[in-house]
Amino acid sequence: MTTRDITPLDRLLIDAQNALDTVFGAPVAQRANPGATEAEIVLDDNERNHSAGLMRINHVGEVCAQALYVGQAAVARDPATKADLLAAAAEETDHLAWCAERLRELDSRPSLLNPVWYAGSYAIGVLAGLRGDGWNLGFVVETERQVEAHLDEHLQTLPEADARSRAIVTAMKADEARHAEHAAAQGARTLPQPVPSLMAMASNLMKSIAYRI
Repeated sequence: MTTRDITPLDRLLIDAQNALDTVFGAPVAQRANPGATEAEIVLDDNERNHSAGLMRINHVGEVCAQALYVGQAAVARDPATKADLLAAAAEETDHLAWCAERLRELDSRPSLLNPVWYAGSYAIGVLAGLRGDGWNLGFVVETERQVEAHLDEHLQTLPEADARSRAIVTAMKADEARHAEHAAAQGARTLPQPVPSLMAMASNLMKSIAYRI
């Protein structure tokens, strides 16, 4: 049996299907939801709305992570780098599913702007990947470190009673740190300024909008 090489058109169709599945589909986690074993405590309206806003931000972050990794993988030169990026994207699918489930439990919804977040992040991923695999991996490291920092902020502001959300965020934070360490070990280059600062500015804008919309 022979295998057919993936053509640029094939890659475009695969990436388009991933976009549709991420933005409009129902992601299925391969790992159990870390919040499932935590008791569901009744939150007051302010606590529930705040938890929902933070988990919506986290859901958007996972939409963006999918798009970034898939965009970077689309132009990665080294097959090993491409495989690492797609493996990270697959693991981020767990995060996407966990956040979506928690939003439903909180009687809330994902961001209405997810198609915009995905498209913008995919474009950024392609641009980052075109610089070469060292820069590609460097972008992963910086992205994951910034995500890890904002997840740590969420752990400080989530209601203490919301054990389910806290368990999900804690597990996500550990995964993001591992992704950054793996990318660094694979030869990531340190991104020069002002790239990290611009990434942080874009992230803060996204968070302020996604909290509400």
